[in-house]
Amino acid sequence: MDIIDVFNGDADGICALLQLRKADPQKSQLITGVKRDIQLLARVDAGQGDRVTVLDISMEKNTADLNRLLDQGVDVFYADHHRPGVIPDHSGLTAIIDTDSETCTSLLIDKYLGGRFQPWAITAAFGDNMNRAAEFLCKKQNYSSKQVDQLRSLGVCLNYNGYGEGIEDLHIAPDKLYLSLLAYRDPMDVITDASSCYQQLYSGYHEDLGLAGKVGAAFSSDSVEIIILPSEPWARRVSGVFGNQLTNTNPEKAHAVMTPNSKGGYVVSVRAPLTNRRGADQLCSQFPSGGGRQAAAGINHLPVADFDKFAAAMQKMYMK
Repeated sequence: MDIIDVFNGDADGICALLQLRKADPQKSQLITGVKRDIQLLARVDAGQGDRVTVLDISMEKNTADLNRLLDQGVDVFYADHHRPGVIPDHSGLTAIIDTDSETCTSLLIDKYLGGRFQPWAITAAFGDNMNRAAEFLCKKQNYSSKQVDQLRSLGVCLNYNGYGEGIEDLHIAPDKLYLSLLAYRDPMDVITDASSCYQQLYSGYHEDLGLAGKVGAAFSSDSVEIIILPSEPWARRVSGVFGNQLTNTNPEKAHAVMTPNSKGGYVVSVRAPLTNRRGADQLCSQFPSGGGRQAAAGINHLPVADFDKFAAAMQKMYMK
């Protein structure tokens, strides 16, 4: 029997798998990639009796391969918070799907495991900019304000590392990052270890964020702001967390951060206003290769010629 773990390369996907494998240690094949690489089930070769765990990638974008695996007798455990499409009714599938804007995959796994490894779920929630949920759990853990800030920083840095057009844009490949974190009992141990991956990511995050902060808006209104970053590895790395920062700073506005891609268009990261965490998935799904969740979504390729169309659609979605 083969065990295969398929997970998004951001903080949520990594921390969800950390919780599961700390609860049930297994030697498994790891399949992951950059945050935007979500059609990961296409890379899974499995058969009768094999076990596949899928975390934090859209079922809607992987339906054909999910059905392929189920038809081949694979047992699939699937946890996610993105739009699922039609969830197959199959005895081989265990699905934990919740698209509520205040949850993420790691929080779903936290509930599934009864809070056994909750600090990792808190880290992921901070990484996904679900600060209210993360802070609520921090109170349950009796964390000091300093510890809360440390976990927030770790989550943001892990999430930051997932963004890029390819693995070469990242500081650390997601599978290697997961394995390095698996060696630690608790995320606080990662933070206090001067030789951990956190130190590298922390430095890179703040350097990249400083560069992004110097870029002005390409489109701005009372309800929407769109920023186009340059075609540089630092810009591709920081695009998602920069959108989160903009939203936290100006919570009544929706924000989009665009970076040029190799196809001659833009990769788009959209964040709904913190005061109205909805509509990002609907907005992005209007465009081919778009999708996501209510509070945060994206488009893998937006042609340059469609910029005005996108800006108009975003303005319509969030017009006050």
